[in-house]
Amino acid sequence: MPEEPSLSKEEILRYSRHLIMPEVGMEGQLKLKQAKVLLIGAGGLGAPLGLYLAAAGVGRIGMVDFDVVDFTNLQRQVIHGTKDVGRPKLDSAFDSMRDINPFVQLDRFEVPITSENAFSILQDYDIVVDGTDNFPTRYLINDACVILKKPNVYGSIFRFEGQATIFATQGGPCYRCLYPEPPPPGLVPSCAEGGVLGILPGIIGLVQATETVKLILGIGQPLIGRLMLYDALAMKFRELKLRRNPECPVCGDHRTITELIDYHQFCGIPQNPVQEAPVTGEIEPKEVKEKQDRGDNFVLVDVREPHEYQIAKIPGAKLIPLGDLPKRLNELDPKDEIVMHCKMGGRSAKGVDLLRQNGFTKVRNMIGGITRWSETVDPSVPKY
Repeated sequence: MPEEPSLSKEEILRYSRHLIMPEVGMEGQLKLKQAKVLLIGAGGLGAPLGLYLAAAGVGRIGMVDFDVVDFTNLQRQVIHGTKDVGRPKLDSAFDSMRDINPFVQLDRFEVPITSENAFSILQDYDIVVDGTDNFPTRYLINDACVILKKPNVYGSIFRFEGQATIFATQGGPCYRCLYPEPPPPGLVPSCAEGGVLGILPGIIGLVQATETVKLILGIGQPLIGRLMLYDALAMKFRELKLRRNPECPVCGDHRTITELIDYHQFCGIPQNPVQEAPVTGEIEPKEVKEKQDRGDNFVLVDVREPHEYQIAKIPGAKLIPLGDLPKRLNELDPKDEIVMHCKMGGRSAKGVDLLRQNGFTKVRNMIGGITRWSETVDPSVPKY
């Protein structure tokens, strides 16, 4: 006979504030101890999730991440510290979680989650918590959870707004019911491009942690069929009803997706494209600096926002924010050679397309934006 699960004297003291709550008690704390939760991402959302689920006594926590800690993470990823910059995020996160609760088993998956490994990673866990920040991985996690019949506790953040819900439960909606198709590539800026209030992932991540604990304990009203929307500027929470789409290709009545697909292709995002020669219409920051040093006649256009220009700028660049570009085309001469840049290259690529559509033929995008300029040309230019 397998040994009945129990709490040690040390664990009873540690979880005493749970144990005296009738909704949790000894029975509920043992459920937490036996629970197996997989966190995908050790970043903004994964930070509060890891800290609080470990503190709550979830017995086995797996975490998937293959990134290293960067200075730009520290404004919001509170599971990491300044001393951890350059370390793998899993090492840093696990040190913090072990310090909070040495009784928790921690599983490490220091790999990108893919269609090839998702099933093997997810299969041993009861609940999956999505702390990712890109569309291909969100669709991948959703489909894997639906197929494996595992709840997907979802959250996302951007600037001052966040949302949370639970997908892939019996009879409930999935991510594809809410977003049947991904947005066109580049339409929705990432947090690296658009920014995020550092406190925001704490709020949304803690909502996800709360929902995870409620699912384990079987108490309360979980966010199934309900999308919680949070606006930090207005300090308002709203709720939208979600319903399962009977026509959904993954969770609907006549399913057409029964195995994992190529999610980068589905989202229209090329993965690791092979480039044997420089792409026409692009230029490296080092080449732009060489053109400046030679005194070449060209115009360098910065399409970032004015507040970004105040943080860091390239000498000689003309600021025309991307949103203003259509009405300021008259400030540029189609006969001139033009190089455009932004923070990382995404917005300036759109600017290049816009100019080409308006008859500009000698226009190129500076690869990697001012971030790569700082890395490869002038380290005195701040990175942000």
